Amino acid sequence: MVVGTVARLDNVTQYFGGQLVFSKLSWEIYHDARTGLVGPNGVGKSTILKFLAGVDEPKEGGVFITRGIRIGYLPQEPEFDLARTVMEEALDASPTLAALEREMERLNAQMADPTVYNDERKLQRVLDAHARAVSDFEEKGGLNFDNRVRATLRGLGFDDASLNLKLSALSGGQKKLVGLAKLLIEQPELLLLDEPDNHLDLNGKAFLEKLIADYPGAVVIVSHDRYLLDIVAEEIVELEDGVLTHYVGNYSEYAFEKKQRLLKQQQMFEIQQHEIQRLEFSIRRLMGWGAGQNEKFVRRARSMQKRLDKLDRIDKPRLNRKGMGLSLAANRRGSNKVLEIKDLHKSFDGDEVLRGADLLVWHRERVGLIGPNGAGKTVLFRCILGTETLDAGELLVGPSTTTAYYAQEHQTLNYDATLGEELRKMRPMVDRELYGLLGRFLFTPEDAKKKIAQLSGGEKARVQVAKLMMQGANFLLLDEPTNNLDIRSSEILESALDDYDGTVLVISHDRYFLDNVADRIVELENGVLTEYLGNYTYYVEEKARRARGEPAIVFQDDEEEDDYEIRTRAMKKARGR
Repeated sequence: MVVGTVARLDNVTQYFGGQLVFSKLSWEIYHDARTGLVGPNGVGKSTILKFLAGVDEPKEGGVFITRGIRIGYLPQEPEFDLARTVMEEALDASPTLAALEREMERLNAQMADPTVYNDERKLQRVLDAHARAVSDFEEKGGLNFDNRVRATLRGLGFDDASLNLKLSALSGGQKKLVGLAKLLIEQPELLLLDEPDNHLDLNGKAFLEKLIADYPGAVVIVSHDRYLLDIVAEEIVELEDGVLTHYVGNYSEYAFEKKQRLLKQQQMFEIQQHEIQRLEFSIRRLMGWGAGQNEKFVRRARSMQKRLDKLDRIDKPRLNRKGMGLSLAANRRGSNKVLEIKDLHKSFDGDEVLRGADLLVWHRERVGLIGPNGAGKTVLFRCILGTETLDAGELLVGPSTTTAYYAQEHQTLNYDATLGEELRKMRPMVDRELYGLLGRFLFTPEDAKKKIAQLSGGEKARVQVAKLMMQGANFLLLDEPTNNLDIRSSEILESALDDYDGTVLVISHDRYFLDNVADRIVELENGVLTEYLGNYTYYVEEKARRARGEPAIVFQDDEEEDDYEIRTRAMKKARGR
């Protein structure tokens, strides 16, 4: 068992296109680490993981991996040979066993060669080499390797039929799970996971949490999922302004401690600034008095100046960092009854995705739609938008309802258009107005000429959010809106939705987001919609109660309901403890 440091960054510096990303970063990762690496998009978190994985090298400084340490790395978008099956890819999880299998196949082929089996000495050499390869294969667990791979994939939700699916047929979340399966099978001493929760449904996230909690080695995870970080992280390392800062505890503890540090830094900064101003005033006064050739005052002024020059200056903290300038407003109020679905049925290739679905959404409700990947949530959205026809049932949208749609895979964006062209499609704008809008969403005037296809996932997400704001719709259909947003942007979106005077129906696997935004959860499972009258924390409690056959919570009055809301918010803050 490895004890102590498994990896170390030493004064690492990196540039991107000639621009400094970070300078002289140092970090030690210990054998039992459960570390959440956080920070805004674009600050270099993925770059650090690539350095540790040996995929890239820093321009300056060193990356040191303890001898014998194996590293498993899951990038944001795993790259596979899409022509292979799930099982074929997973069997490649152990390079050692794969190499031994190839060696045994090569030796078997040699034994069938007449020039070998007709020569006793050659045959004996091949037989000895084959025996050694078989012994090594058995020693490294090769005999039950196939069964272990199958058991791991089943644990991740792949049934026997899906093991023979081509990787090209899998969703983004399923490909992530194949990548996780390979890491689980190999069990390296250091796991580096770059946004492994993206595209995972709630069951997948629950598995990921258990994986990290039970993992025998060290784990470093980059994630914007605050709920996940609350559960799995024992320390948070923040990369911001090119500096790594360490915090003990989970995400909620980090958020609280960071706020306290900033407030204390602000207080110390103000005290020091007051002292600096006092010294500077005294120096000017003494130098003025010494202008009459009084060397005593001049010496005192110079002494004070030396003390001032040696002062370790406290940086002014950035208490309010720039974020998206998002505000959501409905151009008109809309109907009281926004959406009504009755006995909705929808099938694909004989598979009934929606079977008798019922849903009623009222003005200004915040409804969270959850369910496993492939359950039909996006299909339901397409039915509401009118891009899918119903097999049976009724779907009515309020007559004064105007709808805006946020697509999970950014399908509402024209990838061949420039950023400026995409936003000007919403309404004509002169350059000055366009650049002002771009600035609100953290883009520069130069970005206006970039093709949408060139933007990162987080940048595409901000473009979609900007288009939502410009539409002024009174009914928002949001499909995984926080998937590519960093934590700060997710918080801004939550705040904007809280102030929004329209109605929201949102598909999300972001449990922290659902706790803050949703006042009703609707679960789609086996084609049927089941509602829970509360946020995500309430849904978890109420579903467990129903499974135990216990009665639902019934509030006697508004005061009791308010008290329950306070308690659920407190539970959310204490999550993971």
